[in-house]
Amino acid sequence: MLELNIKNETTRLRAVVLGSAIHNGPTPKATEAYDPKSLEHILAGTYPLEEDMVNEMEAFNKVLKKYNVTVFRPEMIENYNQIFTRDIGFVIDDVFVKSNILPERERELDAIQYIIDQIDPKKVVRPAEEVHIEGGDVILWNDYIFIGTYKGSDYKDYITARTNLQGVQFIRDLFPNKIVKEFDLVKSKIEARDNALHLDCCFQPVGKDKGIIYKSGFREEADYLFLVNLFGKENLFHITRDEMYNMNSNIFSIDTDVVVSEKNFTRLNNWLRGNGFVVEEIPYAEIAKQEGLLRCSTLPLIRDAP
Repeated sequence: MLELNIKNETTRLRAVVLGSAIHNGPTPKATEAYDPKSLEHILAGTYPLEEDMVNEMEAFNKVLKKYNVTVFRPEMIENYNQIFTRDIGFVIDDVFVKSNILPERERELDAIQYIIDQIDPKKVVRPAEEVHIEGGDVILWNDYIFIGTYKGSDYKDYITARTNLQGVQFIRDLFPNKIVKEFDLVKSKIEARDNALHLDCCFQPVGKDKGIIYKSGFREEADYLFLVNLFGKENLFHITRDEMYNMNSNIFSIDTDVVVSEKNFTRLNNWLRGNGFVVEEIPYAEIAKQEGLLRCSTLPLIRDAP
């Protein structure tokens, strides 16, 4: 049995599900795009090629193996995008939550069922149909659970709005001893530079007391200020609109002092090194064209206790 344990984003990683780009399928039609960034690249003829994405994911896999992390991969589905495992499920403490994802993506969950079968069935939950929540919107910080949502009355009109207020309440009910704080995110169907698809597109903790943040990703300044007060402004690396678009906040922590980052994130990587982090740089710019990066490609199962 897999003994799940995830209490934050940064303690030593022991086991993870890493997505796969093999047999990713042809470039989608514009009408099939789930987000504005993918749409932008479909229309421009610059949508990433399978070969390039496979190479990027293999570079990520090599870094995880270097640190002796147990890496699970989804079972292969022909002509199907299985890169972003963070969307389809997530772990809080020792509980595996299956996401209610876009119906077109349900088969992605089937492809990791062999892993879920290794978990105590009492520790696997699936919310009711009206509860929308995806792993990219759920960030753990010890006693806190941060959840990205969208509070606009036009929620149902946004394919980029992935977690609703019922999702927030579901987590509150499931973890009554945690401090659950929701964040109202800026959404756009047409401009990727103004679309925080998930909370990890505009905020992520690193190390023991630091974080990466994009102020304009929050619809309410009070939500941004909550994080500034919690972490301290001096401990937050503020990214620009273009850096948010390139997914600078979507790096991935293997340990409190080891992060995997995209090799072109020069300003961020220098800041991380200046703060004592080992930065494992890999190419991931092609996968980033689908509005997802390193955190999106992972579903952590076991980390050391804080």
